[in-house]
Amino acid sequence: MSQLVQAKAGALAVKKDEAPTQYLTFALGGEMFAVGILNVKEIIEYGNLTEIPMMPAFIRGVINLRGAVVPVIDLAARFGGKSTELGKRTCIVIVEVPDGDTRHDIGIMVDAVSEVLEIPSSEIEPPPSFGAKIRADFIFGMGKVAGKFVIILEINKVLSVEEIAQLTGTDGSAAEALAAATAA
Repeated sequence: MSQLVQAKAGALAVKKDEAPTQYLTFALGGEMFAVGILNVKEIIEYGNLTEIPMMPAFIRGVINLRGAVVPVIDLAARFGGKSTELGKRTCIVIVEVPDGDTRHDIGIMVDAVSEVLEIPSSEIEPPPSFGAKIRADFIFGMGKVAGKFVIILEINKVLSVEEIAQLTGTDGSAAEALAAATAA
């Protein structure tokens, strides 16, 4: 049993050492979240969203980003909460998510972007096993910043192209499903 605990602790230590130290922080439903800066491509103003009929509530629609169709995910709804209400600072963070050998651009809708922070791995605690408002596998860790916790997301799990495709009832990637829906 102790070997299992040591193995898990060792896996977490390796994972933390490989983690980026810079994170983009943003507000969502009164909580502060972060994603690794290496996943972030750009931040754009919310607008010009085309809704797609018969998609799950967390898929707000698609945007045209320099000729490419980019799906936009409402993170609050993805976490099982109510849809994000639009505000003055609502924006879309474009992140790059791997899917096998390819990478997809997906927009995440957030209440407001805060700042880029450097969080050393020594200041990142493992995710809580219970009590979080979102699935535990969506959380990479809890970053300690100025006496408060920032929820660091495991963005590849949150925006798992395979899982989103299953939830939309398609066989291909979510981006392809949304692109096909816009062409219809």
